Parts: sequence; C-alpha cells; structure tokens
Amino acid sequence: MLVIPAIDLFDGMCVRLKQGRFEDVTVYSKYPEEIAMSFEQDGAELIHIVDLNGALKGEPTNFKKIEKIVKSINIPVEVGGGIRDIDKAKTYINLGVKRIIIGTKGCESPEYFEEICKSVKAEVIAGIDAKDGKVAVKGWIDLTNWDALDLALELERRGAKEVIYTDITKDGMRTGPNIDATLKIAKKLSIPVIVSGGISSEEDIISILPYNKFGIKGVIVGRAIYEGNVNLKKLIKKLTELSLC
Repeated sequence: MLVIPAIDLFDGMCVRLKQGRFEDVTVYSKYPEEIAMSFEQDGAELIHIVDLNGALKGEPTNFKKIEKIVKSINIPVEVGGGIRDIDKAKTYINLGVKRIIIGTKGCESPEYFEEICKSVKAEVIAGIDAKDGKVAVKGWIDLTNWDALDLALELERRGAKEVIYTDITKDGMRTGPNIDATLKIAKKLSIPVIVSGGISSEEDIISILPYNKFGIKGVIVGRAIYEGNVNLKKLIKKLTELSLC
C-alpha cells in the first residue's frame, strides 16, 4: 500500500481545508518545501501537491512554490489544481513533475482529457472529487450531473493511468475514508485507484490493505500527518514489514 503525503498550497503556504471549504483553512507552514523534505526523509516515495488557488482560478497560481518543492527533493511529485490545458501540463512536466492530475477539465471535456493524455510525456491521473456520488469541479465549488463511477470509466477509456477518488464530505474531517464508494469504482476499473479524504489514523490505512487485490493501490494522507495522528515514518516501516509477512 503506497502512502502518499499531501501538500495543499494556498497563497504559497501549506494548508488543509475541511470538506473543501476555503473559509475553513488551517495553515501548517509557510515553507512547504521543508514539509516535502521531511516527507522524503520519512520514507515517502511520492508526494501529492494541490494548487488550491489554481483549482479556484482555473490556472496554476503557486508555480514558483511548486518549482521550489520539486528542486528540494529527489522523489517524484504529482500535481493538480488548475491544470486545464496541454500547455500548462507541459510546463509542469518540463519542471520535473512526473504525474499530472486533471480534475475539472476531465469532467468538462473527456475528449480534451484524451488529448492531454496523448500530448504529454507523463502519467495523467484522473482526479475525481465527489459529494454523494456526484462529481464536483472548480475547487469543489460546482456540483455536476456526472456520477463518479461513470466519469471514472469514461476517463479510463480516454487514457487515464490512475484515478484519485476523493469523498469531499470526508476530506479533512478525519472521520475515516469512504471505502465503499472507492471500492465500487476500483472493482469496475482495470487501472489503479487511490483513496483520498478522511484518513484519521494508522488503523484507517491498514484497514485498506485487504482491498489492494481489487485495485486500490494507495492512500493520500494530509491532516492526520500534520496533526500527529499518523507518524509517516513509523507507518511506512510498518507497512513494509506487513508486506514481507
């Protein structure tokens, strides 16, 4: 099980939101590159970065800060938030970002999502954020008519290498992930699925392990790390030991 620590950027700072509400923001650091370095030291193999300003505005806003993060570490990063055209995706790839997360644009135009997949030399990940099963876009502000499973199937067909599924009602709440909804998607896809939203403890993550056989490859963890409920270094060591048993 891959544990992917998250860095959400808002005005250049490392923050977390609750249920995607921008009025409910907690600032954890003004130096997210230092957070990234600590994640690498703890054994993380991949870091998940979201440009929250970019998600709202529709174009990357924290580019300089993301550039600084990428240059500060030796492990790969995946980036999402405001990447809605091929040029912006290529800009990140030229910077050294290994995985591009497309959310809003994939929902608005699966055809253009396919063009991005064909045009960039990186893994393109479908970011599917849902509330009560319906996909939300533009920084989780607008709720669409897309069913999360239907969109996941469509974007897999269009070339997505992976799906990150986030239950908005769980995100930042530390009430446990929505395994049922994630598993429903994973069982229908042939590409891996990443769990996101609601992780509150080490036990939450370990409980996901049995679902690896259904295609749930990993889990994104944010607030639980920042507030000390999950010790990333100890967790990664424990998961490694469990995988060897």
